[in-house]
Amino acid sequence: MIAATPLDKAIYQKYIEPTERKRRSHVGVEFELPIVNLKKEPVDFAVIHQLTDAFLKQFPFDQISRDDEGHINAAASSKTGDSLSYDCSYNTLELSFGVEDDLSVLHRRFTEYYTFLQEQLQRSHHMLTGMGINPYHEYNRKEPIPNGRYRMLFHHLQSYQNYGDVIPFHTHPDFGLFSCASQVQLDVERDDIPETLNTFNRLEPLKTLLFANSLWGEQHTLLCSRDQFWKNSLHGLNRRNVDLYEVEFQSVAEVVDYLKSMSLYCVERGDKYLNFRPTPLETYFAFRQITGEYFDGQGYQTLAFTPELEDLAYLRSFKLVDLTFRGTIEYRSICAQPVAEIMAPAAFHAGLAEKLPELTQLLAEDTALYGSGYSPIALRERLNQRGWPSFLEKEKISKLLLQVLSLAEDGLRKRGKGEERFLQSLYRRAEQLKSPALEMAEGLESGKTVEDYIIAYAKP
Repeated sequence: MIAATPLDKAIYQKYIEPTERKRRSHVGVEFELPIVNLKKEPVDFAVIHQLTDAFLKQFPFDQISRDDEGHINAAASSKTGDSLSYDCSYNTLELSFGVEDDLSVLHRRFTEYYTFLQEQLQRSHHMLTGMGINPYHEYNRKEPIPNGRYRMLFHHLQSYQNYGDVIPFHTHPDFGLFSCASQVQLDVERDDIPETLNTFNRLEPLKTLLFANSLWGEQHTLLCSRDQFWKNSLHGLNRRNVDLYEVEFQSVAEVVDYLKSMSLYCVERGDKYLNFRPTPLETYFAFRQITGEYFDGQGYQTLAFTPELEDLAYLRSFKLVDLTFRGTIEYRSICAQPVAEIMAPAAFHAGLAEKLPELTQLLAEDTALYGSGYSPIALRERLNQRGWPSFLEKEKISKLLLQVLSLAEDGLRKRGKGEERFLQSLYRRAEQLKSPALEMAEGLESGKTVEDYIIAYAKP
């Protein structure tokens, strides 16, 4: 135990103790996929509710959650741990999977669910597609799922206007209604936490060259807009809650200290969700009382409450490489991918986790990416944009990416499950330095339509 104060001890118990066991080869994946109405009209929520009912008749998902209007917004299987839910709104469908040792097993289950869902949706002129931004978001209803959690979240995000210009806030606090991710969780052992966070933090600029898929702007200027939506929302008021790490960790104790500096913005008291100004944990737990807002069914009221150590359960991190309470690292920077390539991010991370020392050495010795003195944060932000940076040589960056992919493939061979097949599309992307978003941007500018890509990125 490295902790001293009650807060140190609570953080250690929540985030570090679960890693005090041997790392397993388990992989957890979550896919958020945008739903589009092919008539260029708002997604019809009646169609979505019918889809959910049909899915639950087809598959034995027995754990049900309903919104305040009685509609099912989440369901899970007690047998597999898989779940179907709607992320923030009924415009986005999320499939999460119980942990498995073999990505092929997860892919088979995904394909079965996806095929059924797509067939059902297409009967009503709707479909799922593989993009990090809903391509028809401007047509959709900007309504969160009607429940306490999402009502609180969107009220909180919309209050950014009360904070002036302390950070460069964007004007899309509803980004959660149309932004979609592909997330991967892998076990980590306690002593490997600092190296894993540091190394994968340094890898992030390269990942955007492979996986950027959230095109934004009239001139298609942003290839991975999701980063900016999170970073420059109220979630990013405290920069330690978002983006990459601006430090390199030397010990687990430093990781605990970093977590203490992150901010809390919501808690529950009874049946009330309360939100308040994002407050660093050390400051929050020093207060005798805090005043928050809650929805009483008609409007928003204020309530003073006393911080309790159990409130640590409400800490929400939006780091791109994130230590979780499950004893895992969650890799959350990747946009939803074209459906045919949907397992590539999980394979990429699972393979590299087997080759952590080699990946650390490769990035530590690199001069192609890091030879000009830019930080991982600055490099990822620059590579998320159109226009190649003049200080980087394409040939050298492509070579570095191919070396990383080779390590990932070696790691997957070490796992011995034939999962390296999921990496094949990434070699082409590494050679051409062409992410799905860049491919789409160039296609749109040469005469293809958004509909062409909706269909192409939906193909399994």
